[in-house]
Amino acid sequence: MKLFDDTEVAFALKSDSQLERAYFLFKMIQNQPLVKIGSTITKFALKIHLPIKAIIRATVFDHFCGGINEDDCLPIIDKMHSEGKVHSVLDYSVEGKEEEKSFDEALQKIIKILHFCEEKKSIPFAVFKPTGFGRFALYQKISEGKTLTSSEEEEWSRVKARFHSVCKVAVEKDVPLLIDAEESWMQDAADELIEELMEIYNSQKSVVFNTLQMYRHDRMFYLKALHKKAKEKGFHIGMKVVRGAYMEKERERAEKYGYESPICADKKTTDENYDTAIKYMMDNSNMALFAGTHNEESSYLVMDLAKKHQINESDSRLWFGQLYGMSDHISFNLADKGYNVAKYLPFGPVRDVMPYLIRRAEENTSVAGQTSRELNLLKTERKRRKTS
Repeated sequence: MKLFDDTEVAFALKSDSQLERAYFLFKMIQNQPLVKIGSTITKFALKIHLPIKAIIRATVFDHFCGGINEDDCLPIIDKMHSEGKVHSVLDYSVEGKEEEKSFDEALQKIIKILHFCEEKKSIPFAVFKPTGFGRFALYQKISEGKTLTSSEEEEWSRVKARFHSVCKVAVEKDVPLLIDAEESWMQDAADELIEELMEIYNSQKSVVFNTLQMYRHDRMFYLKALHKKAKEKGFHIGMKVVRGAYMEKERERAEKYGYESPICADKKTTDENYDTAIKYMMDNSNMALFAGTHNEESSYLVMDLAKKHQINESDSRLWFGQLYGMSDHISFNLADKGYNVAKYLPFGPVRDVMPYLIRRAEENTSVAGQTSRELNLLKTERKRRKTS
């Protein structure tokens, strides 16, 4: 039996009722029209304040999220770590805020999580999105090379100050910081800022991690250019490598405005791009890799490369990551073999986390074969439990 086929290890932490709920949800997600209709109805129901929070909380929210706040997440964090050897990354998944007050609150939230991480070995990273600390339109304007007004200059200074505040605490607490990637038309500004942070805070080891979305065909060029800069300036690179989260939106915008889509032509090219980035990073010792993947072949590749380069399973420079509620067959089987594995554990008020959950469901319908694989594994485990 191949490593990721072991459903007993994969679903050991799930009760029979949780297993049934997971099966029901992935069955729903498999139906693309149903996801589209469901997403529209949910957005509308929340907008007009229909009492549907309890239904959402008992189904999709509890499957994909840790809770409404950090304390709410603790039982899941402790159980995954003590029983399944899997770590957690607390992901405050509130999106689309535009006010300075919200950005300051997000900063305090991440600093609180960093203190939390210091106390708990089960939470090895903190994470945030660039737009958690500043307006999307501001990043976009800088990425497009447009001149900022004096008030925008001041606003950008505040954004940078938030990044520096959180990095200083990360260094002080010795907790690495994952910074998520977002849409391509705002990402250049985020990349430039994160490079500055790496130069300052990654002089001894990788504390600040950027994110590479490998469905973008330009990301290998970016990684190589960054590596050249890191060698010249003497800093370490920390990188979370993922396939990407905004494919439909990216293609639609490129078509609308008549520019070349930044997205690879097909899934095969994306997979090749992802694996090329993994190989490049593991060939270079001054890089720390957080391999965010739900792909079995890429996971096997990382394991093979670790053996080739004699990198110990528990080496702090190598982590695997998956989203909570998905790919348990990868997470728990890898952890069972001694690899560093972390689940992204989203949390936040039900209403505020819904855009994240809707995107999760829509992404699952667009990744060929992934939902079918989840369903087949859940079926196998249901059958195993009935006959054992």
